[in-house]
Amino acid sequence: MDVRLPKALDDLPANSRDADDDDEGRPSLRPIRSLLRGLQCLMVLNTRDGVTVSEIARAAKLPRTTAHRILETLCDGGYVIRDPLDERYRATILVRSLSDGFGDQSWVREIAKPALDALCRQVLYPMALATPSGLTMLVRETTDRQSPLALERYSAGVRVPMIYSASGRLHLALSAPSHRQAMLDILERMSTRPDSPLRNRGEFERELDLSRSQGYAIYHRPPNKEATVSVPIHVADSPIGYLAMRYIASAVTSKDLVTTYLPRLRETATGIGEALATIPNPEWGEGVRA
Repeated sequence: MDVRLPKALDDLPANSRDADDDDEGRPSLRPIRSLLRGLQCLMVLNTRDGVTVSEIARAAKLPRTTAHRILETLCDGGYVIRDPLDERYRATILVRSLSDGFGDQSWVREIAKPALDALCRQVLYPMALATPSGLTMLVRETTDRQSPLALERYSAGVRVPMIYSASGRLHLALSAPSHRQAMLDILERMSTRPDSPLRNRGEFERELDLSRSQGYAIYHRPPNKEATVSVPIHVADSPIGYLAMRYIASAVTSKDLVTTYLPRLRETATGIGEALATIPNPEWGEGVRA
């Protein structure tokens, strides 16, 4: 698909400059060309399954060096990722936050939240729904306020690191191999914590493989002795979100987790997925195809 330049960018004079204020300290009416160029690159990315620097430079009618700089800036902001396997740039779910005021929120409120509330009343432990957002997991809904067993209380909107959360690890585990490797490469370069699991990447990937085969992931948080188990919410064989339960590790045995809690989590996740499958033209954010 051919993407036309925004009219505002087409009409800009060649000698216009980026500025927030003019020389007299008054607000400037000059357009910020770099911002418009960045938005133009996002428009191109949204119409294609990945682009190279040269492709986006041609489509946006920009010098190659400028296109490369814009793409790397968008990567730093979490709006774009670069797949090292094919050197193509792809937009992340964070781009959705720029449009429609997160129009996919309705399914969380109308379908997922009642299901989470009902499950929390049964098991008492806090529940959360998370979806991938760039290099993090975005918590879309929680039952922390109604759970008597929540050691800490979180609200919707919190972002958690992908490798330090059960839902994030399960997302990586269920991702297509090329997507998983690209994400791990980026996360490994960005990781600064001495306890990062990516310091032993081979072992970490074996844990992801185990989570993929089991269909769930567990993450332990040693400082407060809390653990989290997460299961996927599938629609048309693709996970579109993750249902997680935080629990006191010393109070739940491995047998209890597998025989008591996991079946209820999976039943709730299945119910949410089946309800979502009936929605025409759904919008629920970034899904994953394994």
